Amino acid sequence: MTTNKPWGGRFSGETNAFVESFTASVHFDSRLGVVDARCSKAHAKTLLESGVLSQSEYDAIVEGLEKIITRIEADDFPWDPSLEDVHMNIEAKLIESIGEPGRKLHTARSRNDQVASAFKLFLLESGDDLRASLVELQTALLEQAADHAHTIMPGFTHLQNAQPITFGHHLMAWFEMFDRDVSRLVDWQRRTNVSPMGSAALAGTSYPIDRSVFQKAMGFDGISRNSLDGVSDRDYAIELVGVLSTIMMHLSRCCEEVILWNTPAFGFITLPDELCTGSSIMPQKKNPDVAELVRGKTGRVIGHLNGLLMLMKGQPLAYNRDNQEDKEATFDALDTTSQCIKAMTLLVTGMSPNTERMLELAAQGHPTATDLADWLVRHGVPFRSAHEISGKAVAIADQRHVELHQLSLTDLKELSDVFEESVFDCLTLEGSVAARNHPGGTAPDTVAVAVKAAQERLRT
Repeated sequence: MTTNKPWGGRFSGETNAFVESFTASVHFDSRLGVVDARCSKAHAKTLLESGVLSQSEYDAIVEGLEKIITRIEADDFPWDPSLEDVHMNIEAKLIESIGEPGRKLHTARSRNDQVASAFKLFLLESGDDLRASLVELQTALLEQAADHAHTIMPGFTHLQNAQPITFGHHLMAWFEMFDRDVSRLVDWQRRTNVSPMGSAALAGTSYPIDRSVFQKAMGFDGISRNSLDGVSDRDYAIELVGVLSTIMMHLSRCCEEVILWNTPAFGFITLPDELCTGSSIMPQKKNPDVAELVRGKTGRVIGHLNGLLMLMKGQPLAYNRDNQEDKEATFDALDTTSQCIKAMTLLVTGMSPNTERMLELAAQGHPTATDLADWLVRHGVPFRSAHEISGKAVAIADQRHVELHQLSLTDLKELSDVFEESVFDCLTLEGSVAARNHPGGTAPDTVAVAVKAAQERLRT
């Protein structure tokens, strides 16, 4: 009795039914189907140029693969779990379709370099989509920031009122987070865009192929320098999920603020009904579930990063079947992050700032105490002395249950003879934010300049 597997020559019996099911991966790696077929077309070109295939054989293979791609894209391809994976399914269907030329396609390659090539290419193309989604989110942030460059809100440290800032400035901080994420994706793509095809199983191939044919056909920047590393490397998946984890961490921080801002205690923003849900028991509830789910899904993506690191940490070179476990985690991390970026874009676009409430809370907690100290420094008082004087002014204001700007000049002069009437200009919220007009500061004019510069960067 012989097995029906493509690798069955060595075996004398069929695979155990449980083992067949346990080792199959086609139920998730079929997602690589179109990319794998495209890679096979490029490999066929390599074989043609090296003399392994005739022109007619090459033409038959390409035509057969194009028909397979059409069926996959139409969700009309008959995936067979008994053929283990996406690669064997496509090869079997090709042989069934075109006969003997299809049996030549696997010359000078292994499933090891085949899967590494297809997986890399799939992730690189997914990275392009992810970058486009991040740019959409950044564009939404810039629109809100431009509209609210003058809107004053409290800036927090330790979640307590610290200094007044503008809402536009706060949103630009979010923008910068995602700008770094875009640059990380670009950097990841540069390192990843190297073709492993030609590494074969682990030692390279004895056929005189030109590896650059495949590399150029598939758009890779270069070829891997070591065949062992070419088939066993999964750094690109780990690094991508690391980037995704950082994106999710940023999204989660933003969503945490959306959740806080949407509470009655803050009341900084109002979310539209279509981005909220209700309670099954409390009729008054309007819950920010979208933001909460983004925050929750962050742990899921970070968990995938930990899983991939654990997957690879004990593997000897070269390829091991453990690596089959890399795809579900990476695919899910990609899908989850993409969905969460879209959710965040909807939140940013849909939220309506409650400017009066922001201004009201920005005035509480003596947020211009630093401005008072800075005024003293500008009038010749050493900063540490100025800090002490300002702190005493805060204590007096607390005792009287007023804000700093409500103290009289007489009150202030009891603390220092340096004080004069002009000090009150810096104790207004507007004066405080306007004074921070250096690059990166919260002044409305500075925020407007930052928004314009960011818009220019996105256009290039």
